[in-house]
This record gives sequence, structure tokens and C-alpha cells, in this order.
Amino acid sequence: MNLARHSISSISPIRVFDARFDPACEIFTAATPAGFAVYRTCPLELVRKRELTGGTLSMVVPLHTSSLLFLVGGGRSPLYPPNKVIFWDDILGTEVAELEFRERVRGVACRRGWLVVALRRRVVIFQLSVDEPQVRRHAEYDTCENLRGLAALATAPHSTLLAIPGRQMGHVQLIHLPPCAPPPPTPNRPAPPLKPPPAPNKRPVPMIIAHDSALTTLTVTLSGRLLATTSSRGTLVRVWDAYSGNKTRELRRGTDKADIYGVAFRPDERELCVWSDKGTVHIFALGANAANRQSSLSQLSQYLSLPKYLSSEWSYAQYRIPTQSAHISISSAGKQEGERVDEERCVVGWIEAESTAPLPSRPQSPGERAQNRRSSVSSTAAGREFQLVALTYTGGWYRLVLPKIVSLSGAGPGLASPPGRSTSMAGSPPRQHARSTSGSSNMSRPDKGKGKERDKEKETTDCTLVEFRRYGRWDGWA
Repeated sequence: MNLARHSISSISPIRVFDARFDPACEIFTAATPAGFAVYRTCPLELVRKRELTGGTLSMVVPLHTSSLLFLVGGGRSPLYPPNKVIFWDDILGTEVAELEFRERVRGVACRRGWLVVALRRRVVIFQLSVDEPQVRRHAEYDTCENLRGLAALATAPHSTLLAIPGRQMGHVQLIHLPPCAPPPPTPNRPAPPLKPPPAPNKRPVPMIIAHDSALTTLTVTLSGRLLATTSSRGTLVRVWDAYSGNKTRELRRGTDKADIYGVAFRPDERELCVWSDKGTVHIFALGANAANRQSSLSQLSQYLSLPKYLSSEWSYAQYRIPTQSAHISISSAGKQEGERVDEERCVVGWIEAESTAPLPSRPQSPGERAQNRRSSVSSTAAGREFQLVALTYTGGWYRLVLPKIVSLSGAGPGLASPPGRSTSMAGSPPRQHARSTSGSSNMSRPDKGKGKERDKEKETTDCTLVEFRRYGRWDGWA
């Protein structure tokens, strides 16, 4: 008789209907079949949870780090009608107000004192009272068909920008609301400067013709200075100056079509990341001396007319989210298509955390300090750095560290071996299975004499997974 100890666990994967960060990525919300919960982003900690019966939610939108949340029903058995936005006070544990529309709510965006509701062909803006939940209709704008519910708000103090789809496909409307009020001071957060930034010399443009095809994402920086757009083709990320309307950057995610889920700017606007259904998070630098990869033939562009592919900027770092294809396929057997977990789905945010690299033990010369500034694009103050947190819709929480040293003369995709995956991590993430690849990664066998050089290149172009944890059912609620 075999008396060995066996561990038995459920094969049913975690089902997260919605996961999203607050604007500063201090907290995030998660909606599951059991209800919703609020977590502290880093270190990961369950702040509070609400177990709801009678239906499910499709959106749980936090208003910064306050107790007010905006709920929208969804799924096969919605908890609330999908044409309503419910104001939920999590301290009181009850609904305090609601907005009802004649059609399904497609998207919700908010900031202090303002709420934006995206419908299929229009966007409605509401002004919220600070002291009590009073709502006043402010304005309404027509858009093209906006099934994704796109709307992006700048949330930094004194910012004004609201970006929504235009009336024509691929266009972006730029709307300027009254300045955003600064947050109240707390012991951990000093009061921001009360003096607003100087007004621009020219009147901001009201429209940007961003793409020829339909928009898939709209993202603005916290200050509202920059805007990022992607289209249904899923190959390019375009960055725009929100005041002049000029295109400042065109970044290539890959060559094959993809469904881009989101784009996130680093808080200091020096980098951005993009993620899609390919399961890979790409990181791009936006500085003057950006370390993004380019084809070695791009230097000939001033002499020859080269294809757009060869002159593109590619991500300088990336991370491939592991999957559990076999695990999910077994547990999904017998379920309808709409109930299956989307293992490629994730959302990514920027955080500022303690540096994982030791500080220098001796004073550095001016030349060394300048070289470190050029090579380390993720450093902030001494002992602090910007990192990434990725949330998967199967309940995975990944904390990623960006490469510290980035080659400024790397060859573009197809001309050099691709970056590999770093295996340094804390925890036990799911086993990685094969998945579809983007145009920026294809496997090639290393040649003799070049293995060490390519291993060095892999170390400098891949993000490092330093911590992996679970959220959702794994922390005690199903």
C-alpha cells in the first residue's frame, strides 16, 4: 500500500472578470464570481473584500485611493443592469448613488471631482461633489463606435486633459476640463505645490488624426502632456504631444497583428510599456538618448529610402508572462466559450520600490556617473527604482525589475538573436507553455563562439521576475 503524502488542489483556474490599478498604482481592484476586493499593489496585501451574491460585475473602478468605487454589472448574470453605474462607498459597505443610461455602459474613467462614462457612440461627463455624492451632468460628446469604452483622464494635480475617440475612426478628441484638485496631504504624502504650472503659449489642439484604423487603446500621462494611441492592427504605438498634436515617437510592438490590451506611461514620462494578447510586455524608452533597439540598417535611412520596418524603434526590454495552457484546457472542459478564462489577459502598472541592486561601495567618478545615467534607464532616487507589476486574469501577481544596463547599439529584430527569459524569481509561477510569438521574437540556434555574447545580450534585454504571488481565491476567498 502506498502511504505517501499527496497534495490535492482544485484544477479550476481563477476567474478574474476585471482587474485595474488606480492612477498612481498604489492599489488595484479585482472582480471575481464571488465579489470584489481591493489590494495594496506593493507589497501585495488584501485591504478589504466584499462577497456579493446574486450576480457578477464587469467593472470595479477605484476613485484614486478613496473608499468610493464605481461598479458596473456584467457577465451572464449581472449583479446590476449593465446600463447603470453604481456609486459604492466601501466604508459604509453599500450603494450611495447610481447613474442610469438608455444603453450599456462601455467604459468608466474618473479623477477627483469628475466622472466620465463611455457609451457606444457618445461620452458623458459628470461633475462630482467632494463632500457628498452629488452628481451634476457637465457635458456630452459624440464619438465614433467605441465598443471598448475608451476614455483617458490626466489625474495629476492641476492637470486638465481628457482624451476620447473622435467622430471619425482613428481620430482622438482632446478636451480640457477644469484643473484637477490636489490630493489631501497625508503622513506618507506631503502636500503638492499649490502653484499650477504655467499656461501653454499656444491654444491646445482639439483633435489628433492618430490612425487609419480603429483605436484600441487611449492612454495619457499623469500630467496630460503626452498621449499614446494604438490601433486594431496592433503593431505600432504612437506617442503624441497633447498640446501641439505633433507625433513625438512611433514605437513598434511587432510585425504581426495583435490585440493590444493596454499602454502605461512611467510616472516621470521617460518610459512606457505595452502588452497584448501575445502575452509579452514590451518596454520602450522615451528619452532623448533612448536605448530602444533599431535595425543596423537604419543608419542608411539618410541615404536610402528604407522600408518602415527597418527604421522602427523596438522595445529595449520585454517579459513573457507564463501560462498554464494544459491546466486551463482540462478545467475548461464542458464549459461554454464565454466562461473560459482568457489566459493571455493581463494589466500592467508602474510602481516605485526599493532597488534590487546594491548601491556602489565607493564614490564614483563623473565619467562613471554619466555612464550609469546613460545605461540605467530605470533608476530614480538613491535606493529606489521604477518597477512593473503585472496582474493576470488567472490570479497571478508578477513584480518585474527592468534591466540595469542596456546596449545603445543593439540590432533590430530579425538581425540578432532575441532576448531570452530570466529565471531569477521569488515564489513558484505557473509553468510556461508555448504560445504565439510576436514579430520581435523568433528562435535561432546560437553559433559557436557567439554563445557567451548572446547570453550577455539576453541578460540585458529581459526583465527579471523578482516576486510572484497569487491574488483572488488564493488568499482565502473564492
